[in-house]
Amino acid sequence: MPEHLEQHELPNGMRVVLHEDRRLPLAAVNVWYHVGSKNEETGRTGLAHLFEHMLFQGSANVSENGHFEHIQKVGGVANGSTWYDRTNYYETLPANHLELGLWLESDRMGFLLEALTEEKFQNQLSVVMNERLQRVNNQPYGLAGERLSELLYRRPNGANHPYAWPVIGYMDDLEAATLDSVEDFFRTWYRPNNAVLTLAGDIDSEAALEQILRYFGEIPAGALPPAPTVEPACEIGPRGATREILEDSIELPRCYSAWCVDGYGSDDWYAGELLAMILSSGKMSRLHRDLVYERQIAQSISTVILPTEICATFAIIATCQNREPDPLANVEALERAVLEHVEAIRSAGPTAEELERARRSLLLAHHDSRQDLALCADRLSCAATYFDDPSRIFSEPERLLQVDREQVRDLARRALAAERRAAIIVVPEA
Repeated sequence: MPEHLEQHELPNGMRVVLHEDRRLPLAAVNVWYHVGSKNEETGRTGLAHLFEHMLFQGSANVSENGHFEHIQKVGGVANGSTWYDRTNYYETLPANHLELGLWLESDRMGFLLEALTEEKFQNQLSVVMNERLQRVNNQPYGLAGERLSELLYRRPNGANHPYAWPVIGYMDDLEAATLDSVEDFFRTWYRPNNAVLTLAGDIDSEAALEQILRYFGEIPAGALPPAPTVEPACEIGPRGATREILEDSIELPRCYSAWCVDGYGSDDWYAGELLAMILSSGKMSRLHRDLVYERQIAQSISTVILPTEICATFAIIATCQNREPDPLANVEALERAVLEHVEAIRSAGPTAEELERARRSLLLAHHDSRQDLALCADRLSCAATYFDDPSRIFSEPERLLQVDREQVRDLARRALAAERRAAIIVVPEA
């Protein structure tokens, strides 16, 4: 590992990453629990995200909303987020108040259940249900991404893949959630042996490790459920093209196309990251130059590859320039144009110039992330959680430099086949 990076494991199984960066008098505290929506069950979705909210409602020695109050009093910031594979909590605060962040995180890891009440649960359940209404049900195009994942990850036997349901959960499942189910979720997953704690910034590693042992060392470990069993990415996806048309309260039609590739950290994933940049990042990219600038049939277009653990969604989203005279005909023409570009890159691959431009953009983004203390801490937690190797974040630029044109073409040829595509067309309500 680099000299400024250390990794330790406490006797209770909690992994600790220490990254000294003394450029600013700040410290970032970042905790990753290796549990997300993929660890839920059909009929009980949304618990991971709901529990993220509950962790800000106080613990044995911290009052309701006290977490934010303590951090803000010293000039820091704090928040949390939920994803398919993890839930994280983080603070950035003046380095001389590092111990405050450690105490707050340890108190809710070890002593949260004592403060949970039915009133707090019902309050945060209402917040999450309203969040779903605002971000999904009542949001233009809000249901499209959700339905796209359902189509892409639907198994032939009818069972659900762990990425088939939305992180925020379904409304029916949220309505059925109980305080007991939330407490069971905490007892199952919020264990020190299922967590990574990263400290980054103006810290003294030896002193910080002593403080971590004092605050976290006596929290007991627990047995963890087995990881979800999943098939290889090449076996995930529709058997034959799957496409649906949705009506929504929108002005401009939009088309979504998605395929499944190997998960974050694989050779295919890095090739996919470059392919996504080649297709639609920047005005010189293939899709933007042709469809937005030259033919002017798209108002916007983007390509994404999700950094998910067990496999990854590769998606292209294109919004029409206009809806007249026939919204469906317009969006289907745009969809055909997008797929023509997909077939072209499957056949011939990218040009050397396209690959080099994509590399430079991604390398710049990687170097920028190193300058953001909180983001750097989060990426260290990610690498430690998924690969047990936080130093991987420093070798990712080299991984990108190793990807050549043939690897990008080969990925496109194998993964972006028409019969493996899931698609959603969104048109204005009649």
